Amino acid sequence: MSKSTAFHLSASTLAALEEMLQNAARHIPSDLLPIYFDHEVVGHLHHHFISPIQAYLKNKPLPQIQFHSDRLVLLNQTPYELSQDLRQLAQHLHEVGLIPTWRKEEFAWYGKDDHEYFRIERAAFRTFGFCSRAAHINGYTRSGKIWVGRRSEIKGIDPGLLDNLAAGGVTAGETVRQNAIRELWEEAGIPEHIAQYIQPQGKLLIKRPNLPHGFHHENLFMFDLQLPENIVPKNHDGEVSGFIEIDFAEAAARILADEFTNDAAMVTADFILRHSH
Repeated sequence: MSKSTAFHLSASTLAALEEMLQNAARHIPSDLLPIYFDHEVVGHLHHHFISPIQAYLKNKPLPQIQFHSDRLVLLNQTPYELSQDLRQLAQHLHEVGLIPTWRKEEFAWYGKDDHEYFRIERAAFRTFGFCSRAAHINGYTRSGKIWVGRRSEIKGIDPGLLDNLAAGGVTAGETVRQNAIRELWEEAGIPEHIAQYIQPQGKLLIKRPNLPHGFHHENLFMFDLQLPENIVPKNHDGEVSGFIEIDFAEAAARILADEFTNDAAMVTADFILRHSH
């Protein structure tokens, strides 16, 4: 889609979208307890998790996790050993009701060297404020329309809100591209022979408190995919209740009316701004 096909948006609307993106990574509240790994802050704990974790570690010490007065420390031993201790701690928090949602899949945490250092239950990533990865795909047509999905009402997070054509957290052992192609099929019924043409558009760092779940810290890997005019997305996994095709102006209005999930709003705003200048 060329920029000339994009619908004209007012300067105030574009400014509002730009401000939203500038605030994607918010300041970390001072009352959160930092989590250190190899002398680097890798996560943050909300205060209502601190006492239960402190009590558990006092009764059942975990070799790779140390609680100090001003921090939680993860020891840089083997990924297997650290993952085992984190799994045990997360399981306890789940059993006492502090991690009510349990996805039965794991995310991996990667260091600055892009190596994997530990894995833990997906739902616990926000509990500890660890940085996760997600793929978000903007589906668009040559005529200048955007396809967006509406999340199922039974979703545990953000039910009924608008989302990108497809989006999902990158599970342990999966590449971002593999995730994007898988999610396109599961969520929108886009076959691989079309999905393979996704175009990477960089990543967006999200940081914000997400109570009662913890702290949302995620790299959103953004992709664009031009869909044939005769393709109508169809959900396969029950996580999307339906899809609508809208123009830039309506998408922007719905973003500013808080009809999108926070992450999808950011990714869609980025897409609109890239094609509206």
